[in-house]
Amino acid sequence: MSASSSFASPQGGIPFFKGHGTQNDFVIVPDPDGTLEIGPEAVAALCDRRAGIGGDGLLRVVRAAADPAAAGMADRAEWFMDYRNSDGSIAEMCGNGLRVFARFLVETGLAAPGGLAVATRSGVLTAHVAPAAEDGTPGDITIDMGRARLPGPDGIEVAVGERRWPALNVNMGNPHAVAFVESLDHAGELRTAPLTSPEGVYPEGVNVEFVVDRGPRHVAMRVHERGSGETRSCGTGACAVAVAAIRRDGADPAVTGEPAAYTVDLLGGRLVITEHPDGRVEMAGPAVIVAEGRLDERWWASLSRS
Repeated sequence: MSASSSFASPQGGIPFFKGHGTQNDFVIVPDPDGTLEIGPEAVAALCDRRAGIGGDGLLRVVRAAADPAAAGMADRAEWFMDYRNSDGSIAEMCGNGLRVFARFLVETGLAAPGGLAVATRSGVLTAHVAPAAEDGTPGDITIDMGRARLPGPDGIEVAVGERRWPALNVNMGNPHAVAFVESLDHAGELRTAPLTSPEGVYPEGVNVEFVVDRGPRHVAMRVHERGSGETRSCGTGACAVAVAAIRRDGADPAVTGEPAAYTVDLLGGRLVITEHPDGRVEMAGPAVIVAEGRLDERWWASLSRS
């Protein structure tokens, strides 16, 4: 992959890439100048695993100055991550997606390794892309995810079938309900959203995490992502889980004055989440670009008319 790849011209079909972070996978559509119209139906078609490219979501790569949703951040970040769930709905943020987004910018020569500011619907976030190892293996990417919020209320519950668990409301720029359970199997099939109560606490939907302990400061999780169903990994979800575990374990860095790092195992891999005394949450893990190609012009045209 090189910086010479042509993103602006649709000649021969619209360019796309495919990438994943701990098996949370994404269709990547470069649109530097903000000229493409990609509606919800087109996003869903692109993310369809049987009739499209397939992915848990879509990352549209656009300069912040070229998109009204990010123009106000253009003085702090050149690039805007326009993230959509696989059903076409808009999401505020995606931690795994942000790592993949940063990897894409570096591998295509649109940004240099090191610190990189990216505009998102949750504000400007910073990624640090480590240099590749001597054997060429890409280095991990660390994301400054900002500060977690615990907006309450108390008494939130998550239910699957006849089982119910108390849950902690953690907001990482998007909402999460974190429940500690006896077995990850109790989460069920997770194709449909688990029930949450009280009614109306999540008017725009919620990501639900089910968590078990694996050892000291080591947990494992499954997640239902709103708009996508169960995914192999969720970066903001892993951060929410770590924050919830830190509070449960009495290790709040704002109280202890010491950073707290937790290992989080997901179906698709492993992330390390660190909360600092100033409240910042960092996520470290891999991100890989696996393919590039061009969409068939006739198929794309049919999506554009939908």
